[in-house]
Amino acid sequence: MKNKKIDYNREYKELRNKLFSRAAIMVFSGAVILIFGLVLKGHFANGLVWFLNSVLKIDYGVSLNLYQQIFRNNADVITLAACIVVFYILLQFYLNQFTKHFIEVNRGIDALIREDTGEVILSPELSATEKKINQIKHTLEKRKIDTQLAEQRKNDLIVYLAHDLKTPLTSVIGYLTLLRDENQISEELREKYLSISLDKAERLEDLINEFFEITRFNLSNITLEYSKVNLTRMLEQLVFEFQTMFATKNLKCTLHTVPDIMLKCDVDKVQRVFDNLLRNAVNYSYEDTTIEVSAEQDDSQIILKFTNRGNTIPEEKLGRIFEQFYRLDTARSSSSGGAGVGLAIAKEIVELHQGTILAYSKNELTCFEVTLPLS
Repeated sequence: MKNKKIDYNREYKELRNKLFSRAAIMVFSGAVILIFGLVLKGHFANGLVWFLNSVLKIDYGVSLNLYQQIFRNNADVITLAACIVVFYILLQFYLNQFTKHFIEVNRGIDALIREDTGEVILSPELSATEKKINQIKHTLEKRKIDTQLAEQRKNDLIVYLAHDLKTPLTSVIGYLTLLRDENQISEELREKYLSISLDKAERLEDLINEFFEITRFNLSNITLEYSKVNLTRMLEQLVFEFQTMFATKNLKCTLHTVPDIMLKCDVDKVQRVFDNLLRNAVNYSYEDTTIEVSAEQDDSQIILKFTNRGNTIPEEKLGRIFEQFYRLDTARSSSSGGAGVGLAIAKEIVELHQGTILAYSKNELTCFEVTLPLS
């Protein structure tokens, strides 16, 4: 960035030097013309008298008298008028050259407004401004594309979610209808239908929460309310609350941490980060494997890791994993996975705490590492 600034200063200095050179040339030209006029003043008198006498056939004495009456007696006025005319012509020429640059810059800005394709081309002396305008143009184009892609991903996910809402809802209605209409149903079958209906209703609740998650992510600004929390106990409580989810895939979860790590943070927001990361680990873990959660503290920060065993995430997908509405399983399964906002929200919350969040995936091990400052 520093090199670019130096280059721009050099190019602007060149433009200033060119404008100064043109101004100097204008002044010098005016001075030369005036000096040349003074030198030729006697020749001008002789030439004018000769023209009146020889060409127009006016008597020599009359011609000389006309010169004296018209030019010689008004020499100061004529000289001043000549100076003004010469200066005006030179000034117009200089201003035309000067304002040409503003016209070119305005054309470049108009190209930005019209969103024209192709590079903006300016005069060589405006190369620094040309680079700036083209940088702005490329930035605006990238932002437009990113916005369109984000909007498309959001629309696709809403369509997917709306479609997924119908599946559990249809099941709930179907099983409840059976329970209502079948009078002779066995107690075992009744419990089975109720269990399936409850599972589908819970899945329906998750999908509805995803809709709210999308709305909150886009329409609200996240603000932090700091307080002190025992991070160790928070993690222990979180692991305990996930036992039901672990059981669905026969997962185990081990927590490695020292007792009573204290952290000043927005407790609800940080808990939301950990909830999202642990939920993500459950969704993408192989069955019958172990999820590991660890927390280490040094003098200035706390490092937390959430590690699970599952499919290795390709490098190109790993680079986009924190993008809004990005999902690893683009084909989407209706039984698991979220709307693709959980990790994006986690990243925003961590960065608001002046921390970092990174993802690693290799040899069927995926790790999310969160670093939070102690103060």
